[in-house]
Amino acid sequence: MSLVDWLVLAMTLLSVAAFGIYKSRGTKNLETYLLADRQLPWYHVGFSVMATQASAITFLSAPGQAFSDGMRFVQFYFGLPIAMVVLCITFIPAFSKLNVFTAYEYLEKRFDLKTRSLTALLFLFQRGLSTGITIYAPSIVLSTILSIDIFYTTMIMGCIVITYTISGGTKAVSFTQLFQMTVIFSGLIIAAILVVYKLPYHVSFTDSLHIAGALGRMNIIDTTFDWNNRYNIWSGIVGGFFLQLSYFGTDQSQVGRYLTGKSVDQSRMGLIMNGIVKIPMQFFILLIGVLVFSFYQYNQPPLFFNGSEVQKIEKSIYKEEFKSVKDKYAYLHQQKTKKLDAYIEALHQGNEQTLAQSKSLLLKAEQEMELCKKEGIELMLLNNKKADTNDSNYVFLTFVIDFLPVGITGLLIAIIFLASMGSTASGLNSLAATFVIDIYKRLLKNNNKNSNYLKVSRWATAVWGIFCMIVALYASKLGNLIEAVNILGSLFYGTILGIFLVAFYLKSVQSLAVFIAAIIAEIFIIIAWLTDLTAFLWLNIIGCLLVMFIAYLLQFIFNQYAISSQKLKP
Repeated sequence: MSLVDWLVLAMTLLSVAAFGIYKSRGTKNLETYLLADRQLPWYHVGFSVMATQASAITFLSAPGQAFSDGMRFVQFYFGLPIAMVVLCITFIPAFSKLNVFTAYEYLEKRFDLKTRSLTALLFLFQRGLSTGITIYAPSIVLSTILSIDIFYTTMIMGCIVITYTISGGTKAVSFTQLFQMTVIFSGLIIAAILVVYKLPYHVSFTDSLHIAGALGRMNIIDTTFDWNNRYNIWSGIVGGFFLQLSYFGTDQSQVGRYLTGKSVDQSRMGLIMNGIVKIPMQFFILLIGVLVFSFYQYNQPPLFFNGSEVQKIEKSIYKEEFKSVKDKYAYLHQQKTKKLDAYIEALHQGNEQTLAQSKSLLLKAEQEMELCKKEGIELMLLNNKKADTNDSNYVFLTFVIDFLPVGITGLLIAIIFLASMGSTASGLNSLAATFVIDIYKRLLKNNNKNSNYLKVSRWATAVWGIFCMIVALYASKLGNLIEAVNILGSLFYGTILGIFLVAFYLKSVQSLAVFIAAIIAEIFIIIAWLTDLTAFLWLNIIGCLLVMFIAYLLQFIFNQYAISSQKLKP
């Protein structure tokens, strides 16, 4: 990057961090540190909720997901608006009535301590792993820009976010997220305009969408019902609904956002705002990835977008073979460009027969390039069996660095960092809150002064931050990051949601039944995932319904046993 880009990057990050710390000055008690005194307006709550979910993974991996797999990932969010309505009706009033710090406090009041502790531990494990992945995402950026090992960039990013979160708690997180989302929306609009602007003069925005559609990237809606299809309208509405309901209703990183609202109505309005804005926002981000895909049809893409892996093989004994594959790839791209021009000409003429023929030739050229890329990846694996062969996380970053103007590159890199700071800080804050309120204060030291709990919260933030940094070092093995986070969530969210739905709706079920049901359901979900029984989104509904069904069944058995025992008494 140029000096101007570095200045834009530094100024943006420093101004956001300084703004958050300034707004959160004077934090002296636990409620201020964890819940910002419950005094934030609805729009603040809404932006904070969105920023917590929209991590650097969203802006790095989502365009790469669309580049490699098309628009169908947007269906993942179709259940979100329905989930927001359920949360507004059931979850928010329940949490607000009891004036809780964390969602899991409610479970002890409804069931008992062991159920609360189990749910809190499931959350801590899942959120700790997910937050580690969100630290890894911006580390990719730093590693690519500075050409240094990702270990060091992970340490740098982790330390920055830990320091930032410890200093101000929830108030710092919330105020910076409001600022962050304003910058992020502006930057994304600029990025979309510049992608279209950089297309060849004879290729319009509409033409670029036709190109993407011809090559299978405009697959927005898939109505086919298939248990093993990760993204279709059914898995999105049903599985996505259960995942989003669990994420926003039981994950403290989100519950902690809307518990900061001034009132129940303010919290509800913030969530409704998220439900309305999130799908168009995600659609737009994926569309940018599709436009980048169309851009690279006329501008030769790298054989492999992960530059560090390319450098390794170019220094290996396979370097000549790899160079040969790269030359072949460049030749195939030249040939493909000619077929693209023929397709665009047929499109403009409106001749259906010619259009069908040119599309067929274009698809064949695309397949030849994919096979050539596969040859390169096979060489990488020959050189290093542990090579990271998924380069989708690097697609958008490569485009930004290589093709965007001076200053804009720095702004978009800053957006990736801002998103990471917001979501990672929320994650660390929720981990500290859950550990202190549900584990430390409840099980270990329940008679400390408020100031001592505040001190422990800061230390807990630091410890969880170190744990997440360790996780980040292994995140490269997880493939596309946005998928990895959602898969990880699906392994736990169904069980956690099932516990809460039993608490809300199955009033006859008691603590022992739901506790045993949760353990059985979680074991089943892990086995189902390990054996590829179904696509990951369905794990959310399966886990949730299993907890509810088994808990109800066990309670019935317990009741019958109690009745029988009573009858046997003399």
